Amino acid sequence: QVQLVESGGGLVQAGGSLRLSCVASGSIFSIYTMGWYRQAPGKQRELVASITSGGISNYVDSVKGRFTISRDNAKNTVYLQMNSLKPEDTAVYYCVELVRSYWGQGTRVTVSS
Repeated sequence: QVQLVESGGGLVQAGGSLRLSCVASGSIFSIYTMGWYRQAPGKQRELVASITSGGISNYVDSVKGRFTISRDNAKNTVYLQMNSLKPEDTAVYYCVELVRSYWGQGTRVTVSS
């Protein structure tokens, strides 16, 4: 069992930045493929960004150039740096281990216009 704990959400004005963090339990974090999903009110969850054990990242088109996913294997942590935030980025963001489908509890991001 892998436990994932997110932090870093909050309220920010449009154009601002936030950095989400996710700390994972377990000693083999370095082999996990990690991702960030989000779910906006009334919408389906979408995979925003992912990063492989080798550091290869992918992004949904709507966040390319604004969001950056990264990982620090020494700290068992994955990050999501979010810049130039827009009101449509408002959602609950979930940290996910993508292969085994472990989910964190989510952290809320609200972007005001």
